[in-house]
Amino acid sequence: MLPTPKSYTLVAAAAEGEKELTAFDRALLLAGIGNVNLVRVSSILPPGAEYREKLNIPPGSLVPIAYGSLSSTEPGALIAAAVAVGVGPDAGSFGVIMEFSGFCSQEEAEREVREMVIEAFRYREMPLKEIKVVGVEHRVVRCGCVFAAVPLWY
Repeated sequence: MLPTPKSYTLVAAAAEGEKELTAFDRALLLAGIGNVNLVRVSSILPPGAEYREKLNIPPGSLVPIAYGSLSSTEPGALIAAAVAVGVGPDAGSFGVIMEFSGFCSQEEAEREVREMVIEAFRYREMPLKEIKVVGVEHRVVRCGCVFAAVPLWY
């Protein structure tokens, strides 16, 4: 059984690269998580997980992460990604993470994830205390990538 993460943060970055994968890699580096291995998870924040401005994660670590990402090779295209975390009023309750990416502005992406968090809490019939959101947009030059994520750590 895997341990349950105890902390989380929100990160976002955009980058250009020669290829889509290298643009993605550079966006990870700019977001501060380029030297770890991402283990994509679905959208539940563990009970009691605490927000941290920055997580100190050793290089090569397997990092549980929920993220939205989009790469494009269409010059001039506007791309965006955003993530949101909703938490309830009780310190020990779980939260919900939502992610989004698309051909839109940062403002539109952030609005989309906020709305999804509100809807997810409504479906669960849970009170919503707070929503944290981060997003990024990028106008593609040659090969661009946007990345927004919620890394979880121990």
